[in-house]
Amino acid sequence: MTPAEAIHAGVVAPPVEPEEVDEEKEATDVDEGSEESLHRKLTRLWDDRPGFIGRLTTVNHKTIATRFFVTAFVFFLLAGLESALMRIQLARPENAFIGPDLYNQLFSTHGTTMLFLFAVPMTEAMGLYFVPLMVGTRNVAFPRLNALGYYTYLIGGVLLYVGLFTNTGPDSGWFSYVPLSGPEYSPGKRTDVWAQMITFTEVAGIIGAIEIVTTAFKQRAPGMSLNRVPLFVWAMVVQAFMILFALPMVASASFMLAFDRLVSTHFFNQAEGGDPLLWQHLFWFFGHPEVYIIFIPALGAVASIVATFCRRPNFGYTAAVLSLVSMGFLSFGLWVHHMFATPIPQMGQSFFTAASAMITIPTGILLFTTIATIGAGRPRFDTPLLFVLGFVVLFTVGGLTGVMLASVPLDIQLTDTYFVPGHIHYVLIGGMVFPIFGAAHYWFPKVTGRMMSEAMGKWEFGLLFVGTNLTFFPFFLMALNGMPRRIYTYLPETGWATLNQVATVGAVIFVLGVLLFIVNVVASLRGGAVAGANPWGGETLEWATTSPPPNYNFAHIPIVNGRSALWSAGAELPVATGLSTERREVLLTTVLDAEPDVRHEQPGPSIGPFLTALAVGVTFVSAIFTPWGYVYGPVLVFLGLMVWFWPRPKKADAVLETIEVPR
Repeated sequence: MTPAEAIHAGVVAPPVEPEEVDEEKEATDVDEGSEESLHRKLTRLWDDRPGFIGRLTTVNHKTIATRFFVTAFVFFLLAGLESALMRIQLARPENAFIGPDLYNQLFSTHGTTMLFLFAVPMTEAMGLYFVPLMVGTRNVAFPRLNALGYYTYLIGGVLLYVGLFTNTGPDSGWFSYVPLSGPEYSPGKRTDVWAQMITFTEVAGIIGAIEIVTTAFKQRAPGMSLNRVPLFVWAMVVQAFMILFALPMVASASFMLAFDRLVSTHFFNQAEGGDPLLWQHLFWFFGHPEVYIIFIPALGAVASIVATFCRRPNFGYTAAVLSLVSMGFLSFGLWVHHMFATPIPQMGQSFFTAASAMITIPTGILLFTTIATIGAGRPRFDTPLLFVLGFVVLFTVGGLTGVMLASVPLDIQLTDTYFVPGHIHYVLIGGMVFPIFGAAHYWFPKVTGRMMSEAMGKWEFGLLFVGTNLTFFPFFLMALNGMPRRIYTYLPETGWATLNQVATVGAVIFVLGVLLFIVNVVASLRGGAVAGANPWGGETLEWATTSPPPNYNFAHIPIVNGRSALWSAGAELPVATGLSTERREVLLTTVLDAEPDVRHEQPGPSIGPFLTALAVGVTFVSAIFTPWGYVYGPVLVFLGLMVWFWPRPKKADAVLETIEVPR
């Protein structure tokens, strides 16, 4: 067995694996230059403060990303509960289980939660956790800004559900079309809560995108030139750039809607010179790229899983990277795909039809590179790879039905039927949820140091796959039988009861799969097999450190000699030395070739991001009730920023005269 094969098979461990040390042991008992001494110094330097205040002030990217994971999954469960209530309501005709008003709130909150509080935060959380590990650095680029992003996201999500639980949940759909969501047709505070929540979550999304782009371009390990960056990192970078262009659009639209309602502007009021269609253009300029914003990171996770479990590098690396970039670019030319039923010129419709067909090319290339990697490798059908296979099947169904909806005449007939919910759920569950479950099984050992149960994992996959198809395939048949969207009940004569009952049974099976996943997680955390640094034999740098990683990630910054960093490293992964053990330093490298550039000191823990997020929350929540909130709230924000940026002694960034990089 060659050294590369030994690392691949998990026989040879990475060279730097600091062991747990007794914190009570005297420092004099340890050699000053030993790995144990280095581990102790770095642990003391990078650890969080103790106690509750330490939890509020942490800037560790893994801690914050884990909070994103847990919070987004809680919102996923809440959205699932809402969908279950709606399925019960629709299981039989003329059901009185839920009234129309509550149904509208559940319907609106479900869609809002899945797209704004689960999908984007969950995929960005993967990037915030694993991009620094995959590029071989110790933290994200702006650690305090990262903490602010989580707190704003949490406040926005809590605001939405406080509204729902106090009968003030949104009731005009997750898309809140005007004039229905305007002041004339939606009195009260329901839409105001929705609009302010959107602004919160989009701020958090933009912050995460800034973190990922900067970290991936400026903090890569020496030798990780752009043509050696893992596909997962490329996927996260493409998603981040898409977020930077798409999310400001919907945040601007929600801000304009809030101003129309709260201070009587007329951005969308046609009687006063506004334009109701402007809302749809702004919303869907975000809304269609949103599908790819959550799909592209899932493709990156799929690439990592496939390479590891097929024991070969991803097929067509260059084609895959170019396809990711092309998909991100083309997704911004499809938004009118959602507006074919509106009075827009037919010539314009034809261009968007062509663009909708064109984006299938890079999507198809990525699916074929995945299939080719599986076909040319030696696949090991563990749970993560099973979820990848499920992704290929389900997303293909979603993609084909999406191409059908790109045809203007067919779209006009189907746009207000259950065909569209069937399509979007196949895309979102097949293209995002299944890869997320696969990634959870794949990276769970790295995050927790424990292995998940394979037996339960396979049952999870089976229940989720069967449940998805039983729930959402009947939607297509309902559409062909004439069932419209967004209704809370129907008459027995329509003949829709049987299909709705099948869909409800499928939803129950899907819920059982999710519950089994939760049981698997809890049981594995308590008694799962202990995972080594690289239990799967992965190729990327996150597997070059301990499981779970220490707070500083790497005692020495690794050196990369190929696309498969661990498989091409031989028996020992080369490392660079020279970073300080007295201050939180990260190594900055050049953008193209990742050559060492400068040592940069990062800020430590601070209560400033938490206070600033609270001040922003007070500003926007108070503005729901009085426009003076926009006047007095920024004063609180300024005070929070003063705490954040209060000056402290700091040395200038040092030129890399003492960094040693083996050649």
